[in-house]
Amino acid sequence: MRAGGAMLAAIILSSALLCGCGGPVVSSSTGSAGLPLSAQPTLTTGSGQNGAVVVSLTATSGAAIYYTVDGSLPDVYSSRTITYEAPFLVASNLTVQAVAVAPGDAASSVASQSFTPNIPSGALVWSDEFTNSTGSNAQPNPLVWTYDTGNSGFGNQELENYCAWGSNTSPCNTASPNAYVGTDGYLHIVAQHTSPGVYTAGSFTSARLKTQGLFSFQYGRIEVRAQVPEAQGFWPSFWLMGNNIATVNWPACGEMDVLERINAATTPDWNQGSIHGTGFTGGNLGTVFDFTSGQTAAGWHTYGMIWTKGSVAYYVDDPTHPYVTYTTSSISGLSGAVWPFDAGQSNFILLNLAVGGDWPGSPNAATPFPSTMLVDYVRVYTN
Repeated sequence: MRAGGAMLAAIILSSALLCGCGGPVVSSSTGSAGLPLSAQPTLTTGSGQNGAVVVSLTATSGAAIYYTVDGSLPDVYSSRTITYEAPFLVASNLTVQAVAVAPGDAASSVASQSFTPNIPSGALVWSDEFTNSTGSNAQPNPLVWTYDTGNSGFGNQELENYCAWGSNTSPCNTASPNAYVGTDGYLHIVAQHTSPGVYTAGSFTSARLKTQGLFSFQYGRIEVRAQVPEAQGFWPSFWLMGNNIATVNWPACGEMDVLERINAATTPDWNQGSIHGTGFTGGNLGTVFDFTSGQTAAGWHTYGMIWTKGSVAYYVDDPTHPYVTYTTSSISGLSGAVWPFDAGQSNFILLNLAVGGDWPGSPNAATPFPSTMLVDYVRVYTN
């Protein structure tokens, strides 16, 4: 439904701009076709850290919003114009310019706001520290995290039912939540075996948290400090996808996998960093990082990504020593490959613990349940 609404809005905006031959949106009392102007979108800001802000754009019901951050006016014909899908982090000097398009109306006048935070490189600009002073297990911040739910297999033939906070829809159970912030100050993502002795789809529960529609960012350094369970059938991940998945779908939206591994610990133990997009959706661009002797992913480690224009680099524990860097040239030999990470779209964050699936295979009798992925924090820094 959202994709269809965006397409309709694009058609309406195209009509309004037709006489301008694809020129920028301009203000007037009516559009070029004599249609009334849509109401101008509203821009509001929330707090980031060290001068950064989170920008939200809102419009009248049913209106689509288009915006730019490169100084140009919003223009539906330009690849620089972005369809608004979620609040996004502003941690650099830029101007946000936005228009709204309601069905049957012409594009609105332009709402514009400039930001000059002048934040130095390496500064912390956003984080969730998973603090909890309530004295009992608490809901992950609902202003930051929402959930994927159900047991669709998620394209990988996974076996779990993903459960949201507060869900009592069987097999989910509020008495045994799959995701919560503990009194220890960690996010707990818990895989549970709800049908002991059965190792088929629907026999397990877990959680997949995401910031989709609530928080996103483009460019910077992001990291998670986590420890993960290691046993047959477990597939913990920390990753990002483009907000435009709502309109272009996967893999065109792009996917960046920062923490990803499967099954029991090996010697040496490992983590894999990968990128995916149109034309590179399998094992084309994935690199394994081997932990030093005596270390495993079951211990605490910091998994990070350094994202700049034309480049995605991954590290474990030390951001000064990435173990792999992917660039636009990395896809040059792949037929039909399109680099999606500089298209203007911000990305949202996902954290999950999958059970089973095409890559790890099913759990077995030796797989311990319940098992927990612990997350100390998620942080975003300027480059």
